[in-house]
Amino acid sequence: MKYTFYFILFITTSIFAQESIEAKFIKKTHLKAETLVSVDNFGTIYYLIDDVIHKKTNTKNITYNNLQLGNLHSANAFNPLKINLFYKDFNTVIILDNRLAEIFKIDFNALSPYKNVTHISTGHDNTIWTFNQDLQKLELFDYKTRTNRAQTVPVRSNVLDLKSNYNYCYLLTENYLYTYNYFGSLIKKIVNDGYTTLVETNENIILKRGNELFFLNKNSNKIIPIATSNLLINQFFVTNETLYIYNNEILHENQLKIK
Repeated sequence: MKYTFYFILFITTSIFAQESIEAKFIKKTHLKAETLVSVDNFGTIYYLIDDVIHKKTNTKNITYNNLQLGNLHSANAFNPLKINLFYKDFNTVIILDNRLAEIFKIDFNALSPYKNVTHISTGHDNTIWTFNQDLQKLELFDYKTRTNRAQTVPVRSNVLDLKSNYNYCYLLTENYLYTYNYFGSLIKKIVNDGYTTLVETNENIILKRGNELFFLNKNSNKIIPIATSNLLINQFFVTNETLYIYNNEILHENQLKIK
């Protein structure tokens, strides 16, 4: 009877044991930045200091700033040929090329109907995903034709973060994590258990809660913790299976051991 009890306890513990993904240390780099934007496959680092975006390679550092538009609210370098800068106070987006030269300006104040935008992210072709605060809708906006290619039904929760790739858009609200395709159709909805930030990598999701990171596979609803060796996580970014963790002084590079 005693052996039966221990056998059942072992099986139960194995079933409910919390599996995790290992983040194996590769190297660290000293970096002075306010906000880490992204790191690409070639080691190019995009970051912000005093509303200036920097593109740092092994050989040079180029910058862009627009003092007329005030504070730079967010930057997105998913497509390095069309980098998106969002100046929220002026309700304006600037598109840069790979040399950080301005190639397009989107002033949402000048549109009819007017758009009150709070979050943006990269879309396919000549589009960006925008969250329209007045309509509480996510919209795929074509900035060349100045029209919406797609839009979602209203979202009844405060938006925390917005990320995308060419095929999908991921909207994190206080209540749920939503996944939409480029037609604006909802394809996944998961309860938000205290997550505040997300990044996308190969259609998988990394979520941050407190000082912890979690992995969500694109084909699953199961969220798995990532073992980060108690690193202070102020910001993070993922390229393929390389996890970058930034603590305002050092950029830690780690290899994710995803099974």
